[in-house]
Amino acid sequence: MLRFDSFIPADVQEGAPVWVLLHGRGSNKEDLQGLAPYLPAGSIVLTPEAPFAGEQWGYGPGWAWYQFQGRNRPEPESFAQSQQALGEFLAAVPSLLSVKPGPIILGGFSQGGVMSMAYALRNPGAIGHVVNFSGFLPDHPSVQPSPESVKGTRFFWGHGTADQMITHALAAEGRGILAGVGADLTAKDYRMGHQISGEEIGDLLAWLQGR
Repeated sequence: MLRFDSFIPADVQEGAPVWVLLHGRGSNKEDLQGLAPYLPAGSIVLTPEAPFAGEQWGYGPGWAWYQFQGRNRPEPESFAQSQQALGEFLAAVPSLLSVKPGPIILGGFSQGGVMSMAYALRNPGAIGHVVNFSGFLPDHPSVQPSPESVKGTRFFWGHGTADQMITHALAAEGRGILAGVGADLTAKDYRMGHQISGEEIGDLLAWLQGR
């Protein structure tokens, strides 16, 4: 079971939306808890920690979801192991809460965004809303975008035009593939690097409220 941090409102209600937010490479479970105050009132926020020590791959003292092999390629075995661990965590969400949860919004930053999109594509219809902050569409045998794999899922993909870690060109490529198979995709660009901005969070909330 993945370790995690949580934000649960004191007056949490049955059916509260659950945001499962995945951190980026070299970070930890505390990182995206900082987004909790900006999400809709009443939201539950769960932030699991990646299973691999980032230091072994030169990513610093934090944690990683997979070993990065360049461009948009995760190392296949570590990626598959993290996908399995994420699936087990999502299945356990109801048992982690004192109330019956509502819909899950799955998302993350950088590696976390990659993981989120991949999980939705590997498990068609399992997740209704996916948020990708500055990630890429992974080149992995188990991730095969198709009309069937995107059906029933809405995607939000925000990206910086000056991102030097995961280039905007790579984002445009992945967005094009998703759009080409008919994904319900909202793509937003920002004049920033590899980060999350306040403007991006505003667009995310507008997207979420749009349906």
